[in-house]
Amino acid sequence: MSATASVSAGPTASTTGPIRITDISIEQLSLPLDPPFHANWDPTPRTRFPATVVRIGTDAGITGVGGGDTLAGIEPHLHHLLGTDPLAIERQVRVLETIDLHGPRPWPLEAALWDVIGQVTGQPVATLLGGMTDRIAAYASTGAAKSATEHAEVARHVRDRGFRAIKLRVGARDRGTAIAEVAAVREAVGDALEIMVDLNQAWRMAGDTTDPIDLAEARRFADAFAELDVHWLEEPLLARDLPGLAQLRADARVRIAGGEMTRTLDEVLAALDADAYDVHQPDVVLAGGLWRGRTIGELAIRRGRRYSPHTWTDGLGLLANLHVAAGVGGGPFLEFPYDPHGWTPDRRDFPLAAPIDIDAHGYLVVPPTPGLGIHLDEDAIARTRVGGVRAELDEGTVTLQELP
Repeated sequence: MSATASVSAGPTASTTGPIRITDISIEQLSLPLDPPFHANWDPTPRTRFPATVVRIGTDAGITGVGGGDTLAGIEPHLHHLLGTDPLAIERQVRVLETIDLHGPRPWPLEAALWDVIGQVTGQPVATLLGGMTDRIAAYASTGAAKSATEHAEVARHVRDRGFRAIKLRVGARDRGTAIAEVAAVREAVGDALEIMVDLNQAWRMAGDTTDPIDLAEARRFADAFAELDVHWLEEPLLARDLPGLAQLRADARVRIAGGEMTRTLDEVLAALDADAYDVHQPDVVLAGGLWRGRTIGELAIRRGRRYSPHTWTDGLGLLANLHVAAGVGGGPFLEFPYDPHGWTPDRRDFPLAAPIDIDAHGYLVVPPTPGLGIHLDEDAIARTRVGGVRAELDEGTVTLQELP
């Protein structure tokens, strides 16, 4: 794309209303990771952490902020939002769903729209989405592969730091070692922490063709983890294997969790109809957005299941998921990506003025300010920006300007 380009605004750009979207900025950031982070689900060590900051400007002087996914390739689709009413959220979500089909996952844009709506109404987004609670207990979601001794050390640290629960990533290829790692954590912390276990079998990173485990092996894991009083077993099978997941859920003595990357509402409805999960986890900045996420949460809860969205992105994504989960009454735990072995709040939340953290009682508390409560570190954004684009509407024409 050249430094500047002009395209005609689509028919939606002429939509009028009390507020109009005048400009959208997408800032691509990249934080060097030294030492690298060795995520258990990724065969390639992570030497950089990409993040994206979305800003949606309006003719009312209000700017909404969102983030949580890369939005790579979103530029050709931004004109569908310019000139439209940010408060018309159902219409905006339907537009974003069409972009989701033809382009990148667009849901950080919806997060920024909700930030606008919250500022216009003077309410936190969680209040607008139901206001069921203003806090949810956090579970420390670890990410790095570790020995049994290292898992136990981290669990004690997590307990002492005030968390009420921990999630372990263990390898699905060596059941004996995985069980020993979970047993070491249970021995180290007793009943002071709830323990979740993630096998990461639902999907693969790009280029990873490793076969998932099958239903028989997943049952063996579930039986062993039930004996260790594991709170839930996450992603034990391929996400598309709804019959297998339903059989496992029906038989297991441990809760089955999953669905974090379920991309459409229809796919989530299929999982609900199949009764595939005890705990539904679609991430609102990666899979379906905030408005649909609230619907998913309500449907799961009304069926006697749980809603606890995945949040492993950055602080902007964490806040978006917190607002939705608190609004609809999700929980009883919410994921807090945290691992002293390389994934600290300072790294995770580098675009923010201050990292998000739990309170003294182990809760994530919804910011009481209007919108999502995002406060950016403009200096950090300037230091780590590697590109981006700004789209503006000027008398019916959309102009795209590359950001350095």
